[in-house]
Amino acid sequence: MSDNNDLLVRREDGVLVLTFNRPEQRNALTQEMQARMGEELAAAELDREVGCVLLTGAGGAFCAGGDVKNMARLSSGAPVDQLRRMETQRQSQRRTSLRLFEMAKPTIAALPGAAAGAGLSLALSCDMRIAAETAIMSTAFVKIGLSGDYGGTWLLTQLVGPAKARELYLLGDRVDMKEAFRLGLVNWVVPAAELEAKALEIAKRLAAGPRLAHRFIKDNLNRAMTGSFAECLDTESANLMQLRDTEDHKEAARAFAEKRAPKFTGR
Repeated sequence: MSDNNDLLVRREDGVLVLTFNRPEQRNALTQEMQARMGEELAAAELDREVGCVLLTGAGGAFCAGGDVKNMARLSSGAPVDQLRRMETQRQSQRRTSLRLFEMAKPTIAALPGAAAGAGLSLALSCDMRIAAETAIMSTAFVKIGLSGDYGGTWLLTQLVGPAKARELYLLGDRVDMKEAFRLGLVNWVVPAAELEAKALEIAKRLAAGPRLAHRFIKDNLNRAMTGSFAECLDTESANLMQLRDTEDHKEAARAFAEKRAPKFTGR
């Protein structure tokens, strides 16, 4: 485990667990946290020992988004280079939200409490979400006079449709987990005491699965969000043919015939 800053990092049975660790600030993001997160995600994508990434928060919250108190301090300081700040923001978003969404390994967000602003965007960037019954979600940006970041507008529109996404962004109301589950924003809702164990159970199940298949399944699903049906058919065909020659597929076929559980190696 590494705990030398505000992002805790540990590996457990093929799962990389990243924990936001500023509980007094409801795990509000700092530039250092975002940079470290980007570095860990980049390393995990190339690490053969990592089969799944689990993102969560310490102290009863997931992530409250940006550090608004720090924003207020910076806004009262000296003028800034807007172009440089824009590029820094762009690169940070690509190293975190985009990598969570596109990386060739499953990603899960476990929400013990509030996911707001950029914190919600990061949660939505993951493939799946599990939440404690007491958690809440909020786009929150409108309440501090901002428009949104880390891909939340695109992700929310994909998940709930444009009309509901507009409502949630323009009003900024809180969404409880009963409503979040109904809308499809979370996959599982569990008692708070069971969240960590259930999240790790799902993550370890994914980490032990066929990693090459996971890679191409994500590719199929991501392309399906923007491509035509014909393009989806072509992508599925190409990916399936590549997997036909893998050791994982051959092992799974043998295991099926022999009525046993397959042992995947990621080859």
